[in-house]
Amino acid sequence: MRALISLSGDNPLQWRDFALRSLGPHDLRVKVAAAGVNPVDWKMRDGDLLGVLQRLIGPSGPLVPGIDFAGEVEAVGAQVRDVAVGDRVVGGTDFSRGQHGSYATHVQVRQDQVAKVPDSVDLAQAACLPVAAGTAAIALFEVGKLRERASKKVLILGASGGVGHIAVQLARAAGATVFGVCSARNVKLVEELGATAVDYTQEGWQASIAAAGPWDVIVDGVGTASYPAPLCLGWLAKDGAHVMVVPKGLDFWRVVVPGRSHTVLTRATTERLQPLVAALADGSLRVVIQERVPLAEAQRAHELSRSGKVVGKVVLVA
Repeated sequence: MRALISLSGDNPLQWRDFALRSLGPHDLRVKVAAAGVNPVDWKMRDGDLLGVLQRLIGPSGPLVPGIDFAGEVEAVGAQVRDVAVGDRVVGGTDFSRGQHGSYATHVQVRQDQVAKVPDSVDLAQAACLPVAAGTAAIALFEVGKLRERASKKVLILGASGGVGHIAVQLARAAGATVFGVCSARNVKLVEELGATAVDYTQEGWQASIAAAGPWDVIVDGVGTASYPAPLCLGWLAKDGAHVMVVPKGLDFWRVVVPGRSHTVLTRATTERLQPLVAALADGSLRVVIQERVPLAEAQRAHELSRSGKVVGKVVLVA
């Protein structure tokens, strides 16, 4: 198999050949058709905390970036059930299990890391689900406890981004009143997805957010450099949940100390992926793809992601 490797964030991605590993009893090998691009992919190259952990406990050798993937199963281990050769699947790699990333011709993962994809679903769209949609679902339902709340008022910061545009839809499907903060150019999209759009370039936008609150769940998909935690907590209901997808520096203490601020770290599982795939299949969930980039041009895809201006997702295609 061939994979793109990263020697550092300063060096371009480059191809390297890897030998196919033998399959464990619960493993399956997937030929990658598409791989979603997430900020964590290039942050690991830059040596952030996950990048350090990857080097400590991940597979030996250079970093192969990527978590999200979708493709066709080529081989299965002796004890794999419910997934067969030829099935279309979506999943996420996990370096803590010794797995290389998804910027490759093939990935090898365990059966509990994938979900089947119906023929009616575009694999490139499916490949955008594991990190972005998984993070949105965890933030809203596992951390935010949205389904259990009597009041369901949700504020999404970065509502046109990868996590944000999916969080808007999932919250609306759960019966929530949703406001989404975005730039002027993305107001129409955010409204089409079901939220009341708030343009942060307009004077008085913070006052309108405060007036519409207090908010039961706030999902910050941008980062506290743009939306400081004290500002968000001022908008939050007393029993509300403030979920930081991208906490910065000193904000980590808010996560460590029990309170209303939280962060999420998603991991692809069959149970988490199945309802997301089903929603994509029945049309109740829409994945917005800004650009489909050939896998060989993954370096350019990372530059797009680094810009912070991506609408929806960028996805690599084989």
